[in-house]
Amino acid sequence: MSMDPQLAEIFAALTLPEIGGDGADPRRLREMMEQVSAMVPVSIEVDHVEDADADGVPVRVYRPASEHPLPVVLFLHGGGFVLGSVRTHDALARRIVRDCGAVVVSVDYRLAPEHPFPAAVEDCWTALQWAAAHAAELGGDPERLAVAGDSAGGNLAAVLTHLARDSGGPALAFQLLLYPVTSGHQDWPSMIENAEAPLLNRKAIAYFAAQYAGAAGEVSVRSAPATAESFAGLPPAFVATAGHDPLRDDGEAYGELLRRDGVPVTVRRFEPLVHGFASLDGVTPSTTAAVDECLAALRAGLHPGEPAQAR
Repeated sequence: MSMDPQLAEIFAALTLPEIGGDGADPRRLREMMEQVSAMVPVSIEVDHVEDADADGVPVRVYRPASEHPLPVVLFLHGGGFVLGSVRTHDALARRIVRDCGAVVVSVDYRLAPEHPFPAAVEDCWTALQWAAAHAAELGGDPERLAVAGDSAGGNLAAVLTHLARDSGGPALAFQLLLYPVTSGHQDWPSMIENAEAPLLNRKAIAYFAAQYAGAAGEVSVRSAPATAESFAGLPPAFVATAGHDPLRDDGEAYGELLRRDGVPVTVRRFEPLVHGFASLDGVTPSTTAAVDECLAALRAGLHPGEPAQAR
């Protein structure tokens, strides 16, 4: 299927920075990402937003008005482990609060190359334990704790499900993985097919991977969750991919690994979309509809038996 024509028109008119190569400056790329995200007006009001310290890890906590304990979603932003922050993904965090009726804890984990693997994993694991321990204080229900993330954040969310299972908790009710990177393989058919895709191409993936790996270059469940020996006992999952994304096949293969080992999982490909579509929420009807569907799945996992919340 062809790319959404509205998206194709937008990308044709944009001059996007090249990511990768010897002259790449992660600090400049971060500044540009922050500037672009700041251009999107915040239209979703949330009752309470505050920055907090999760045992040394900066987080931003979003809480809707409610007289009852709500599910808690630990959200992990994308950006190739090099870019992104709680600010660049503020709009998506607010969307989760509104559409899922949940407290959201968005994690400002350390970024590569200044802080290569496993710094991001360590920060996210600390934040998950903190969110579980303080759920009641946040207005949350510790029995309904989920992880969600996009791209690199999808990798980190998947990693946390393995760490939580293998550590005996915290118990997780659901995982939402938006176009995640899970294996580190560079030879998927979608990598060739979408080698020059907008927003994320094969060159950028190689650059991000090199920055994140650092000197150690460790390949393990903590860096590539698809390498786990077993996926049994992981929480139910919704894995979203995009047809015009080099990482499409990687995410879908991970979903099949979950299914193979008995994990309830929905793998949903949004054929006309591109990597990063959740950050394009509101830009086209197709991106908005895709985010609607992804968050409806998260809500269903956190509010079993309840009808979808009207917006």
